[in-house]
Amino acid sequence: MQQLIDIGLNLTDKQFAKDREEVVERALKNGVSQMILTGSNVKSSKAAANLAKECSNILFATAGIHPHDAKSFHHDSIRELRRLAERKEVVAIGECGLDFNRMFSPQPIQEQCFEAQLDLADELELPLFLHDRDAHNRFCEIFAHHAHLAEKAVVHCFTGSVAEVKKYISMGFYIGITGWICDERRGQELQEAVKYIPLDRLLIETDAPYLLPRNLKNKPKNRRNEPAFLPHIAGDIAKYMGVSAEEVAEYSTENAKRLFQLP
Repeated sequence: MQQLIDIGLNLTDKQFAKDREEVVERALKNGVSQMILTGSNVKSSKAAANLAKECSNILFATAGIHPHDAKSFHHDSIRELRRLAERKEVVAIGECGLDFNRMFSPQPIQEQCFEAQLDLADELELPLFLHDRDAHNRFCEIFAHHAHLAEKAVVHCFTGSVAEVKKYISMGFYIGITGWICDERRGQELQEAVKYIPLDRLLIETDAPYLLPRNLKNKPKNRRNEPAFLPHIAGDIAKYMGVSAEEVAEYSTENAKRLFQLP
């Protein structure tokens, strides 16, 4: 069985409150050998790191503040993230970036929070786990001042256009692809865009419990996504990239280990 790495899993989400251990066990049985738990604010980053510590070398965590939570950003936030990032189970800064879709946090605060985390990642020489929704141009403008960080950064849950993916690849980013690609309605643009991702810049993820693959057979009654479904997502990625599932597994796993320095 090909081994896969899920680089984006929200295991701290309340939807997993009753069966987190079983979720990890099912993932392992389905060939997902390592998983990175997403931190979206200081509290969830601490929780992700604590869960990762319980499953050493299988679970890892990010530490960051999502743009939705940027409104909670204050003068002690970076100090708290820095302290978290010293833990060996924390392998990246993020989830951080910009989200102009719902504007849960004002744009100036989002940008301030984003740049502070870029500076922190640079200081600590850690990879970045990035978020961009409906903010592509401004995201790229900000990152242009931190261009040297792009080769150690992944644009997580990419759902954009051919033009956007070409821009990100030219800047040096890794690209994270989710089960969005499995949606015959909303995923058409992404199905075309993945053809332009070099295998050595590809990463795969579920973003569970969100984004349950629409074309998954025998969907769970709770409609919850989980890392055990990553092989299904990898298969669709391979189909639209025009490569084998084995290549997607091999390259994405190697890329994740290299980017996040996983054992």
